[in-house]
Amino acid sequence: MTNLQKLCLVYFVALMIAASLNYIPGLTDENGLAFGIFALDIYDDALHVASALWALAAGLISHRAARIFLILFGLAYLGDGIFGFFTGYGYLDLGIFTNQSAGIDLSLGRFLANLPHLALGGIAAWAGLRDASRAA
Repeated sequence: MTNLQKLCLVYFVALMIAASLNYIPGLTDENGLAFGIFALDIYDDALHVASALWALAAGLISHRAARIFLILFGLAYLGDGIFGFFTGYGYLDLGIFTNQSAGIDLSLGRFLANLPHLALGGIAAWAGLRDASRAA
């Protein structure tokens, strides 16, 4: 098993944890915000579970599948995090279609709310693209 495949398995675990945050007592506040920062709903949970299963499959199938997952997943989540930072809502959970834009907010809260997608997406895209450039 290659390092990219192992990274996909790490993503599987991380995404399943993300999908379970609403269901672990004490992790959400009285307003339903996980860690008091961001709200997760059924669409977020479905997105995280689907992404986790994709990561698991890619990690188990092959190095090439892992690289493709990391690039596509990474760019999608990174873009979602950037979009969410500037509008308040992302596109992967359909938030831009169900909510009016909250506008630009350069606050720490907005940054922290989008940090998981920025970090997960950035690391995945970097790992997949770095490997792709080495293979070329």
